[in-house]
Amino acid sequence: MNSRFLKSFLALAFLFFGSTSIAFAQLAQPGLASPQAGPSQSGSSSGTSSGSQTQSPVAPQVQSNFSGSVPGKFVPGVVPITLQDAIERGLKQNLGALLSNQDVLAAHGTRWQQLSALLPHVTATPLVNVSQVNLKEFGLSFNVPGANIPSIVGPFSYFDARAYLSQQLFDWKAINKTRSANENLKSAEYSYKDARDLVVLAVGYNYLQAIADEARIETAAAQVKTAQALYDQANDRFTAGTSPAIDALRAKVELQTREQQLIQARNDLAIQKLTVARVIGLAPGQQFNLTDKSPYAPLEGITVDEALARAYANRSDYQAALADIKAMEFSRKAAVAGYYPSLSFDADYGIAGQHLSSNHGVFDARGTLTIPIFQGGSVHGDVLQADAQLQQSRDRAENLRGQIDADIRTAIFNLQSSAELVSVARSNIDLAAETLTQSIDRFAAGVTDTVEVVQSQEAVASANEQYISSLYNYNYAKISLARAVGQAELGVKEYFKGK
Repeated sequence: MNSRFLKSFLALAFLFFGSTSIAFAQLAQPGLASPQAGPSQSGSSSGTSSGSQTQSPVAPQVQSNFSGSVPGKFVPGVVPITLQDAIERGLKQNLGALLSNQDVLAAHGTRWQQLSALLPHVTATPLVNVSQVNLKEFGLSFNVPGANIPSIVGPFSYFDARAYLSQQLFDWKAINKTRSANENLKSAEYSYKDARDLVVLAVGYNYLQAIADEARIETAAAQVKTAQALYDQANDRFTAGTSPAIDALRAKVELQTREQQLIQARNDLAIQKLTVARVIGLAPGQQFNLTDKSPYAPLEGITVDEALARAYANRSDYQAALADIKAMEFSRKAAVAGYYPSLSFDADYGIAGQHLSSNHGVFDARGTLTIPIFQGGSVHGDVLQADAQLQQSRDRAENLRGQIDADIRTAIFNLQSSAELVSVARSNIDLAAETLTQSIDRFAAGVTDTVEVVQSQEAVASANEQYISSLYNYNYAKISLARAVGQAELGVKEYFKGK
């Protein structure tokens, strides 16, 4: 009894630990039972200060298509590109905008397909026929005494040339399908406008990130010069015997650290420029310069209520969602119309005869009333599907309405906070620079060692990084606000006037 219980216990334990190990193995494998990764950032966030870490804002939530493009023609030399130039190129070459434009053309085609069911169809079928028939083939055999009836008839010929007309006089299902296609076309057109706003957002994000990387190179280069001067001074004092060797070593480490950060900043800019080129559709290998910098221009305040009112009226994605609801409403009416009768008219007219010289006019006209009686529940299934799709469209629209509210508030919060950060960062740069100057003077006078100078250099680097990040955040918040209210193209022209 005890041995049987022990065997059962060991078997259960083996199964339990075996299944547990399999589960942990699956969790350890990438892509299995793991949380979905967040959005990747196409820009870099390499800080120039080793004493502080600054994170760039999260990349815009756009589809992957908006990070690609159809490359344009190669232009010899270096092409100067402003922010407005980049946006215009992106609107022409960005893959997301191009695909969305093709969706509009496809919606036009679908609309014509649905409209075709309501328009008259006219065809012409001229027919000339020459035949010879063996009656025995049809089982006909004539044995009449005294009469010779041949079994072969022909050859004989005839012709028939007619024009056929077919017209739906009343089909409530086709009518509502056409109305639904019209709303789908409007939705596609709104989606294309929204795609253009997303292109502006993607181009603006990457362009601003690139000029922020340029600013980081400038500050890193300036810090290398300062570190080089400090090292030269510390080395001279060590050679003269007025300073210990550790001061020169400490200054050398600081110099090489700044040189490493300059190398990394240049690499980050090169990679970011590749991203910009892909977004705006430059030819592979095209050399270009970003001529716009990142100035600070205060933006007049806008209230949340004003921004929301403009967003609900101008956001193309919201208008597309409303058009989708109307399209689904007409689709539901079309599904219910499967219970209704339909009326059609068919007619033909032409000439017919044995020869062209001997013909006569012929015609046929008929009206058909089709009354559905039992269709095996297919109409009921269509109505259930239409109800579900309609409710889904309404839920998406309500979700988008809430998302618009969140986008507006987030953009305004970021705009206000980043404006304050720019002001504080400016002051910090001046204070840090003054502190560094005094530290260098104190070191030159022999009052202090290189520890204080290096710390002052760290403070200057941190202040510059904070200023670059806050200025980038502020300018990107402008583009985000323009996108949030549904006027990205106009907003960028208004907020950034070629500076």
